[in-house]
Amino acid sequence: MRHINGTALIIAALVVTVGALAFPVWSYADRSGTGEANLDAGSVSTRWGPLSATDRDFLVKVRLAGLWEIPAGQQAVERAPTKAVKEAGDHLIVGHTDLDQRVRGVAAQLSVELPNQPNEQQQGWLKELTAASGETYQRKFANLLRVSHGKVFALIAQVRDGTRNSLVRQLASDANQTVLDHITMLEGTGLVDFDAIADGNAATATASPTGPPAPGGTPPEPAPAGPSGDVSGTSRPSPGAPGTVNTDRPEPQM
Repeated sequence: MRHINGTALIIAALVVTVGALAFPVWSYADRSGTGEANLDAGSVSTRWGPLSATDRDFLVKVRLAGLWEIPAGQQAVERAPTKAVKEAGDHLIVGHTDLDQRVRGVAAQLSVELPNQPNEQQQGWLKELTAASGETYQRKFANLLRVSHGKVFALIAQVRDGTRNSLVRQLASDANQTVLDHITMLEGTGLVDFDAIADGNAATATASPTGPPAPGGTPPEPAPAGPSGDVSGTSRPSPGAPGTVNTDRPEPQM
């Protein structure tokens, strides 16, 4: 009897030990807050691939961008005294009208509900522009729109990199061209305050910057990077000459 009781106690102790060891693994794999769990929890299946919460947020943000930037662009065309700001406004109108057609088509296929009004912050920006005039208006226009495009530019890169949905991936590629075009036109006005943008980005950064040490003298010239041996490529680099951006607006492909 003592032998049986001792064996039972040993078995019970082993069960408890194994359970204690397994619990952290089970709880970590199943708990919300892990990357995979969050991705799966927010995703739905579609014929074009899983549609994540980030994908849906991207569709909404593309739609919202057009809802306030089209009227902002129209206002610039009608009110701005300089050609550069008028041209930037024209690109906003044409680019976001095109992009809005694309996002509405994608959202309809994916059954994602889109807003019909700019959000409260965007409405505030439009009111701020409406109340301004002259040089103040032009600077507000260039900087409000440039900051807004910079933020969505980062989201586009995140979505284009990580989405598993082919429709969203194509929309992100299209949006990237449109947003880069608009950033280029806004910066071309000569009114963008790059110091203020850098300060704003630094204020929200969560990590210390890294990179090569600060310059001190003339560093050695690095060797060119390229293939070894005799390799003749048939493609051409995507970017044009340094400082140039292709601002041709793509035709809608729906």
